[in-house]
Amino acid sequence: MARIAVIGAGMGAMAAAARLAVAGHRVTVYERTETYGGAVRRFERDGFAFDTGPGLLSLPAVYRDLFLKTGKEPLEDCVELVQVDPSSRHVFADGSQVSLPNASRAGVVAALDEALGAGAGQRWGDFLVRAREAWDRTRRPLLEEPLWPNWQVLAEREPYPAVPHKRLLRTRRASTTAEIGAWELRDERLAALLDSQVLAYGLDPRTAPASAAVLPYMEHAFGTWYVRGGIRELARAVYERCLERKVEFVFGAEVTGVVEKDGRAAGVELADSTVAEADHVVADVDPARLRALTERPLDEDGDVRAAPRSPLATRFTVLLALRGGREDGAVHRTVVHAPDAETELDLLASPGGDRPVCPTVTVLRPDDPALRPDDAHESVVLSAVVSAEAGWEQQDTVRRCTDFLLEAAGSAVPGLRERLLWHEVRTPEHTESETGVRLGSVPAPSLAAGQGRFLHPSNSTRLPGLYRVGGWSHPGGGLPHAGMSGALVAGLIVEGPRFRGSQ
Repeated sequence: MARIAVIGAGMGAMAAAARLAVAGHRVTVYERTETYGGAVRRFERDGFAFDTGPGLLSLPAVYRDLFLKTGKEPLEDCVELVQVDPSSRHVFADGSQVSLPNASRAGVVAALDEALGAGAGQRWGDFLVRAREAWDRTRRPLLEEPLWPNWQVLAEREPYPAVPHKRLLRTRRASTTAEIGAWELRDERLAALLDSQVLAYGLDPRTAPASAAVLPYMEHAFGTWYVRGGIRELARAVYERCLERKVEFVFGAEVTGVVEKDGRAAGVELADSTVAEADHVVADVDPARLRALTERPLDEDGDVRAAPRSPLATRFTVLLALRGGREDGAVHRTVVHAPDAETELDLLASPGGDRPVCPTVTVLRPDDPALRPDDAHESVVLSAVVSAEAGWEQQDTVRRCTDFLLEAAGSAVPGLRERLLWHEVRTPEHTESETGVRLGSVPAPSLAAGQGRFLHPSNSTRLPGLYRVGGWSHPGGGLPHAGMSGALVAGLIVEGPRFRGSQ
């Protein structure tokens, strides 16, 4: 039985802790804040409750597997999962709208044809077929296996297929998702639909590789899910599973260093100068903080870079307490597309311009009694992907962005201004406080191609006994990916370097 010290109580860290405890190890989690979950938090006031991190779940099989492998109670006995249908409603800049069914290719094709014109659905359906090909080519190396030593193969090869071009009598391969929209979807609204699904992960579609097509495919193929009571309930369930497996949590315990002995990680040092010895250390922190904890480089020369990509993306969130219940037919998720998408992306890439514009806004309206005082009220969450370097310490920046989100949300919530009781703003500074990540930036999932710029550092490091877990390590950000990173780290510790992922 080995002693395992885990730095941080994020979702990836807890997923690894539960699996390692089941394997017979003694696991202690050191969390600098007073609660678990990382960015998966909840805000409560006056009987209203809100998810302040992710609001929906894709690929729930990751957490089903975690609960299957760590105990007798399956996931559905611990939380209530509900498929969101329609998956989303989109309000485009020209005023046109479409509601997309959940996990139904035929339904999505029909809905797009009806809303956007004949042929639109077929073009989107054909795109999903190609996205599936990219998914099949990258699923195992990007999600289910430790990062390959020869990861350059993933970095250089674009898995999204080339498309025959009748006029040119040759094939043409898109290198970015923006080129997919322009060359293959050939409709500004379909392109905006794809762009929004890439932007939701903090990626600029003009620079994101075409392999990012796997992100909308993942949601389409495996559905969009809501956890009754909010996604925070998923974090609670994972935390309680850890406790059942005898994982020890120490809250309010900031780790200030990784202890080295005989050339390997041998424990952690805390802010009060105490040292907790360990045989292995698992760190759920961003690369900059991990370097500071070790005071040494952790990657081989030429390895995947350990610094976050620039620009840094984050989320700006506004929580709304409304009087009056949800109207009949209200949609759980509405995406209100930016009126000036190009300028929105310019500001994401180069913040500080003098022409702020309304961003693409996601409006979440869960029909969940647990989140409201009674049926005569409603809790709503508005969010947008923004630059982490846009000067969020300035009240004028916060006020303008709040006004933009409220204005856009009027397209999704009838009578919003008249119904508004109060609102609470969550800036990137809140995310930084909760996660410890500089500027509250949010990691994107790992992607193939792009010369390695869209890969994350491997779960193992140059320092034996030290492992990375969570969104800032392979396979990247997002709830499913965090759970996968926990499985990979547990496999590397239990089975050693020969571990090659789930079978």
